[in-house]
Amino acid sequence: MTSYEGRREKYQSERQRMVERLQQRGIRDERVLAAMSRIPRHCFEPEFLGSSSYEDCAWPISAEHTLGRPYHIARACELAGLSPHDRVLVIGAGSGFQAAVLSQLCGEVTQLELTPERAESTRRTLAELGIANVSVVLGDGSPGHAAAAPYDAILVAAGVPRVPAPLVDQLARDGRLIVPLGSDFLQHFTVLRRTEAGTESHAFEACTFTPLRRWKEATHEGHDRARPPQQHVRS
Repeated sequence: MTSYEGRREKYQSERQRMVERLQQRGIRDERVLAAMSRIPRHCFEPEFLGSSSYEDCAWPISAEHTLGRPYHIARACELAGLSPHDRVLVIGAGSGFQAAVLSQLCGEVTQLELTPERAESTRRTLAELGIANVSVVLGDGSPGHAAAAPYDAILVAAGVPRVPAPLVDQLARDGRLIVPLGSDFLQHFTVLRRTEAGTESHAFEACTFTPLRRWKEATHEGHDRARPPQQHVRS
């Protein structure tokens, strides 16, 4: 067993307890829970964090990047409603952990990463885990990645004040955009679905994400950022 394989197999009990907490918080999708159980979260974080990686916290992984809370990652994946053949774009995920979880739920994942150092680190960790269906692309996430569009789902792991129009344009028919929508200090998980007639939007529970870096003014016409058309709140 290599040193990396030994590291990957650590913290099995902590990982299981993390999944149990997700179930207690209301995550019901068995595929999402299984994916969260399979992916070793600590491999995407600094080694000194150890078993703390599995606490429901957002840990800093560099001066500019944070690894999101397990609940937020699982909830976004659950809201995406993915099938095994879906193509997914993920923006603002930083470490690659969310992309790794998504790799267990769909056919193809593209992760946009702003900094070369973080992109290379993510590629290396994914390769060491044997995950081959994730592509890490260097670039600004705010305009999306039109070169590989359309996507069945786009997940944004950073807060935005308005729905970015370029991301809506890159959705396939019946595609879903999952985005924390709101102010810099408080957002709501929002799912926007592209339909034959246009789009429909639903807001879910409150959440707090770091604002998307290098945000570009791109508002989806007709979307009310303060009060989406229909709200579903999970207690």
